[in-house]
Amino acid sequence: MTFQAPKGVPEYYPPRSAIFQAAREAFAATAARAGYSYIEVPVFEDTALFARGVGESTDVVTKEMYTFADRGGRSVTLRPEFTAGVMRSTLEHNLHQGQLPVKLWTAGPAFRYEQPQAGRYRQLQQFDLEAIGTEDPAVDAETIAIAWDGYRALGLTRVRLMLNSLGCKECRPRYRAALQEFLRGLDLDEATRERVEINPLRVLDDKRPEVRAQVENAPLITDHLCDSCRAHHDHVRTLLKDLGIPWEDAPRLVRGLDYYTRTTYEFDHPLLGAQSGIGGGGRYDGLSEDIGGPPLPGIGFAVGLDRIVLAVEAEGLAVQAPPRVAVYGVPIGEEAARTMFKLIGELRAAGVSADMAFGAKGLKGAMKGADRSGASHAVILGERDIAAGSAQVKNLGTGEQIAVPLAEIVKTLKEKPTS
Repeated sequence: MTFQAPKGVPEYYPPRSAIFQAAREAFAATAARAGYSYIEVPVFEDTALFARGVGESTDVVTKEMYTFADRGGRSVTLRPEFTAGVMRSTLEHNLHQGQLPVKLWTAGPAFRYEQPQAGRYRQLQQFDLEAIGTEDPAVDAETIAIAWDGYRALGLTRVRLMLNSLGCKECRPRYRAALQEFLRGLDLDEATRERVEINPLRVLDDKRPEVRAQVENAPLITDHLCDSCRAHHDHVRTLLKDLGIPWEDAPRLVRGLDYYTRTTYEFDHPLLGAQSGIGGGGRYDGLSEDIGGPPLPGIGFAVGLDRIVLAVEAEGLAVQAPPRVAVYGVPIGEEAARTMFKLIGELRAAGVSADMAFGAKGLKGAMKGADRSGASHAVILGERDIAAGSAQVKNLGTGEQIAVPLAEIVKTLKEKPTS
């Protein structure tokens, strides 16, 4: 029997894995430059955390979560997103009792039971960033800028920023009432009518063409914002303008999770077809209270690393994998292989990345391995070299080859590992 990966689970292996790695590292670097610290949160949590935090009326909770009873009879769920878990961890470990905002980032898989298609997977890889503990619109703009810089670091030029505000607990009820009145007059199926009563904003997020056509003239949240929310939204846009980050106003953008308030945004890539969203986020000022914590505002984003890989490929960008090693050992003979193995260990201990030919290959085959490794130098060792107490160090770029005493190999290659 030959096993295969589960349906809807992408795998990244060389050389394509270089794009995935570059995407994750690009966003980690931009987050670190802005003072965000790494956090590791569980892959599964108490099911109630996501039901209360993400929203019981969302498709994520009602249709897509991987939920099961563990051996102790507890209901647990593989995380469908990161924000609820990061907020839970912040509260549990009292991170919010220190300097605010709490700035955190993490990355890894999330799980949603969806119909697999290009860019839409059951195990999706995300980079997640959160700033918890402030209502300052400058932090909203900062999170957007960090994501924008991550896309730019990868060379992506077709990314579009869609921006909206979803209001607050003061002004959203008025909008909710106006939206419900409009939606009740439409020809909607029973499940959607139920959603109108529970969370009408979810109807605006419906991707079905027949529903989208009917909500074309639905009331806009931006027409119902209170003065405070309008000022907040204008401030965010002013700061983005100051940074030279272009955006498009998207008054129908609501995102798919219930905890969003005020600033809401999405990054879109037009070359990806139906699954064009490659990241997004927004403010979630009521999430802490929803999961039993104190009032604690927050904002953050998640970018889909799987779709970013597709975007990089769609733009035809060249992301080269870094050389596997700087030095490659080529031993000829059993005694040389033993000596080379010890030498490779010494090089690694000295901080020089190194590998060697295994399996008693001949000189020709071993040198092919050296070329494929991406190493800048090869160390060639045979019986005569051992007798002379030296090895041949070959610059694989220039072809220059010199004899170096074995006792000086590490020092020589540590000083010039890539020259």
